[in-house]
Amino acid sequence: MRSLGQLFLLGTLLVPAVARSQTAAERVALGDKELSAFRPAAALVHYVAAVELEPTNGEALGKASRASVDIGEQVTDGAKRKELFKHGEQYARRAVEASPNDPEVNFHLARALGLTALSVGVRERIKFATEIRRLALRALSLDANHAGALHVMGVWNAEVMRLSGIERFFAKNVLGGRVFSQASWKDALSYMEKAVAVDPTRLTHHLDLGRIYVDVGDRAKARAHFDFVLSGPQTDFNDPMYKREAEVALKALK
Repeated sequence: MRSLGQLFLLGTLLVPAVARSQTAAERVALGDKELSAFRPAAALVHYVAAVELEPTNGEALGKASRASVDIGEQVTDGAKRKELFKHGEQYARRAVEASPNDPEVNFHLARALGLTALSVGVRERIKFATEIRRLALRALSLDANHAGALHVMGVWNAEVMRLSGIERFFAKNVLGGRVFSQASWKDALSYMEKAVAVDPTRLTHHLDLGRIYVDVGDRAKARAHFDFVLSGPQTDFNDPMYKREAEVALKALK
């Protein structure tokens, strides 16, 4: 897997020379076009170029975060994955600073931190838990139907509930993660079901909802959502990966 610098260089080589003299808004639009074609590395080049032109452009910063994290999700090398998620976090923090009332950028930061948290141990995860929840709830206070923020909250509740009783006790009473006491399977299902209702074509919503149904023992509903992931059309760069994960999850149910 290439480093972020190599991906950026590769993307630069793919960008027509005429694009290099365009405005920040035009570069964001070009990035969106690349992202819709499932080329996040090339999209990232445009978003970073837009940020260089307008360092406080919240939209460009947020989309640079998204592209970095999209790439990072498929990286198997732990160090490179961490690097990409860190870049995603840094862009998103700048986006929140530039546009604090934009639900999208609050979501991007919550997502970047959430994926980082899933790759570390319980002790380190506590450091992320409060901020992830706060950012997702902030996004939902600005847009109650923000599917991404609903998804983050669904996964947040599920991941806390997946900890053992001893781990949750340790987190709440020793590491200061008292916010963990607010997690429940009921909220995990509620948030993720709403994410699916708001954005029914996104495969990642169905995949994580299926996983939660497995956790609560509803295998029939889990199977239905995993089947949807397998049969649904690709709408995001990482959908082929989600389809592979759904296939593995279905086999585990048999």
